[in-house]
Amino acid sequence: MKEKKGIIFDMDGTVWDSSANVAKAWTVKIHEAGYTDKTVTREDIQSVMGKPMDVIADTLFPYTEKGPERDQLRYSCENYENEYLRQNGGILYEGVFETWTRLKEMGYHIYIVSNCQEGYIEAFLGFYNIAYGTPEDLVEDIECYGNNLLQKDENIRLVTERNGLTAACYVGDIQSDYDATFKAGLPFIHARYGFGTVNAETPVIDSFEELIKVVPEVIG
Repeated sequence: MKEKKGIIFDMDGTVWDSSANVAKAWTVKIHEAGYTDKTVTREDIQSVMGKPMDVIADTLFPYTEKGPERDQLRYSCENYENEYLRQNGGILYEGVFETWTRLKEMGYHIYIVSNCQEGYIEAFLGFYNIAYGTPEDLVEDIECYGNNLLQKDENIRLVTERNGLTAACYVGDIQSDYDATFKAGLPFIHARYGFGTVNAETPVIDSFEELIKVVPEVIG
């Protein structure tokens, strides 16, 4: 079997920080829905990033009735968020595309798996005009909770199997990223510059470009 090594990336706190613009987008829709005394802050968004979207809605919208009312507000926020980010982007961590390009040159394949809603990863890639979806593209495959309602460990396994990877690792920034990667049976690299800490002994990076050195040490 031919060797094929892949690096699977988390989005928020690993590749970029979109929390400020997500907060702006969600606040617009919350106000339009009639909750004019409510807002969502950048800190609110950062505190829930990495969680499935239904859990985020339960956390941020306790003033709504659980069920259709909360779901409708959540879907409105999600859809506008995608539109807003496709136009306005977020804060890209330094060296992301240069590092991805170098990793591809080194023979690694690049993927993204997130707990985000459908269309979020596409909004990120669209804002930066990054081609994706084929072996020739910078990002070869993407998957998320919003597409299939699978948990992150299941989507990590799905992307690994779907792309025929013989070795792979996941790069993320919070404990739940580590937990999902461990459950999926892959090694983990902690993006320590991101939103959270990890209570485990694991390889770490303090800048994105350090992956060029760390990835070969983790998966060869």
